[in-house]
Amino acid sequence: MNAGAGTGGSGAAHPRIVIIGAGIVGCSLADELTARGARDVTVLEQGPLHAPGGSTSHAPGLVFRTNVSKTLSDFAAYTVEKFSALTEDGRPCFDAVGGLEIATTGQQWAELHRKAGLAASWGIEGELVDARRCAGLWPMLDAAKVAGGFHTPGDGLARALPAARAQTVRARARGARFLDRHTVTGIEREAGRVTAVVTDRGTFPADAVVSAAGFWGPVIGAMAGVPVPLLPLAHQYAKTSVLAGPDGRRPVLRFQERGLYFREHVEEGAAGPGTGRIGIGSYAHRPMPVGPSAVPAFDDAPVMPSSLPFTAEDFAPSWEDSRWLLPALDGTRVEEGFNGVFSFTPDGMPLLGEAPGLRGFWLAEAVWVTHAAGAAKAVAEWLTEGRPATDVHECEISRFEEAQLSPAYVTERGTQQFAEVYDVIHPLQPPRRPRPLRVSPWYERQRELGAYFLEGAGWERPHWYEANAPLADGIALPERDAWSARHWSPVAAAEARATRERVALYDMTPLKRLEVSGPGALDFLQYLTTNQLAKKPGSVTYTLLLDDAGGIRSDLTVARLAAGRFQVGVNSGMDLDHLTRHAPAGVQVRDITPGTCCVGVWGPRARDLVQPLTRTDFGHRAFGYFTARQAYVGEVPVTAMRLSYVGELGWELYTSADLGLRLWDTLWAAGQRYGVVAAGRSAFNSLRLEKGYRAWGQDMTTEHDPYEAGLGWAVRRDKGDFVGRAALEGRSAGTARRRLACLTLDDPAVTVMGKEPVYVDGAPAGYVTSAAYGYSVGRTVAYAWLPARAAVPGTAVHIEYFGEKAAATVAAEPLFDPAMEHLRR
Repeated sequence: MNAGAGTGGSGAAHPRIVIIGAGIVGCSLADELTARGARDVTVLEQGPLHAPGGSTSHAPGLVFRTNVSKTLSDFAAYTVEKFSALTEDGRPCFDAVGGLEIATTGQQWAELHRKAGLAASWGIEGELVDARRCAGLWPMLDAAKVAGGFHTPGDGLARALPAARAQTVRARARGARFLDRHTVTGIEREAGRVTAVVTDRGTFPADAVVSAAGFWGPVIGAMAGVPVPLLPLAHQYAKTSVLAGPDGRRPVLRFQERGLYFREHVEEGAAGPGTGRIGIGSYAHRPMPVGPSAVPAFDDAPVMPSSLPFTAEDFAPSWEDSRWLLPALDGTRVEEGFNGVFSFTPDGMPLLGEAPGLRGFWLAEAVWVTHAAGAAKAVAEWLTEGRPATDVHECEISRFEEAQLSPAYVTERGTQQFAEVYDVIHPLQPPRRPRPLRVSPWYERQRELGAYFLEGAGWERPHWYEANAPLADGIALPERDAWSARHWSPVAAAEARATRERVALYDMTPLKRLEVSGPGALDFLQYLTTNQLAKKPGSVTYTLLLDDAGGIRSDLTVARLAAGRFQVGVNSGMDLDHLTRHAPAGVQVRDITPGTCCVGVWGPRARDLVQPLTRTDFGHRAFGYFTARQAYVGEVPVTAMRLSYVGELGWELYTSADLGLRLWDTLWAAGQRYGVVAAGRSAFNSLRLEKGYRAWGQDMTTEHDPYEAGLGWAVRRDKGDFVGRAALEGRSAGTARRRLACLTLDDPAVTVMGKEPVYVDGAPAGYVTSAAYGYSVGRTVAYAWLPARAAVPGTAVHIEYFGEKAAATVAAEPLFDPAMEHLRR
């Protein structure tokens, strides 16, 4: 057992792990931990075992594995696999009745084609079926109202309470303790790490504490001084009176256009064979937030703490929609119902991992039954082995910025997540509120230029500028379908052309940057990353952060500004947390993003624009590629780095936030003679794909190593030891069994968006990671994971987009300027 890495460096031979909460997540986690050798595991539960009154106790148990998130699909697949093998009283803890999602409109039918593509990408069996087949699977359906459906035979119903009990039996047999009627009253801490859990029945020393308390998570977090960005909301579930038809083998039915799902309930003592009730869940009602501190204790609750009184008036429209879809319900009534409380986060994803700022305090929160076993497995691997096998960056608690942890933000976004849980969400669709939250110093200038803003990590990020619309006149572009035309404009083509032909200003302020300083800063960064950083001040290096298994946990741009001072461009707060955790005494890691800003000046006229504004020599010989210098641009002191993520000559210019507007105005005024434009992320993404630049989190994650991702050149094994080096022994580009490949669509009129399945020899073999229309190459460019045998230039493949297979070809990369002439002008 990897005690040091997994439990916050406790070093104990058998770390004391205390799990708070004996719902499905807590029980699954105890089982997964003890299966991996953990011997001192205690599960504390405030209610009785094994129906403690949290969300598990009332969960309807639906498991639909297909999700836009590969991570959640993987979690759900493991839940199905594990619960299918668990039994209680001879009955499996998972009923593989299948799943059926139906569409009654053309728009939703198109969405089911997209969902079928996701299923193929993630290896989930599924089939698009016509209305007649839908009615055969669910005879109560009015087939005349159905356009079609998506049937997934491996989905079904998890029996959450039996699964919790079965896993408890197994964990106890390996030495775990389960103690009910223990209410947690405090978390003891010392020197920045957790030391014990205090309950009303005693104190439990701990090396690691895992909060799996469900919607009580924020209460437990407050005891530890850790914000838990989770909002409990009530969700309505009702059962009809008894009717003929249910046999317990119908698939779980989803009617997402009206925010509804249906399942059968066939109970012992039913009125007769083929009789039962229909359970109906609704997300169509108003959001009903619940304060976790206001939820009654188990003994004080009329039914259970998570089951609130049913509000029939909220359910009335859903009942009418149910009867419209299932006419057989006309002779029935809503016989019982409740408003069940469960958890939502600002982005709809779970909260997993060790909390920043408190060593040994872990979260396994906001996990639905669908994903329970998979999430528990990931946390158990993390605790015992130092890393989960599944990429979990979408779930890590440190993904949130400080502003995203405020109660007001969590409430606003959590409520929105509830309202949108069954909505069709475009991959670029930004949240509506609260906005604007974080803005660059030139936000008002961007608004004046007609910026179309999307949002990321709370930042307003221009996607294009309407002021450039006249420049798009005359640019011939293929017509887009309705889906790919959302959050897109032909203006992006004009901005990409301006970058290739003249010069453009890009707002790079939202990209997170850290300062790492101190006498040991170089040795620290050398050990954590793969590339050689022992270079003279003024050097800039692209490098990778790996985990112990050689997976890519991030990519960094490291600028050595002085002997003991580095500026590090990172991807998110997860990198800040990682570097902070591992920094030795004497090394300081500081987030400088909020007090600084950055503008990218890129294009063949970039030097013409910048050089007259500074006395520093920006010539190629004096200021080479991947170097950094301190300079003045006009009156503004800047850190200038000769880098380019778009494949053109240029610099990233950093300055303090108070001088940002002056920097922008200076560059803008000087650039008019060169036809300067402000350019947005839409053009940026197209240009970076043409150049073959990877985006961490999209194109590669911890599930991939550098050689598979085509980044072996950023690994310098001869520099000495570094994290992940041992795991890379024996690996190379030649040994990789899969590769990230560049594809171009054969038909210039076809566009794809990302996450579509890629077919090789007629069978699904991989999936698209990133895609955009390449305005310089005149066709869509996509990157995709493929088997190594297929990732060879010239290989013919197909990409499925909304049910249509589009021909594509594996291409040599980069597509644009392979000789690097544009960058080294």
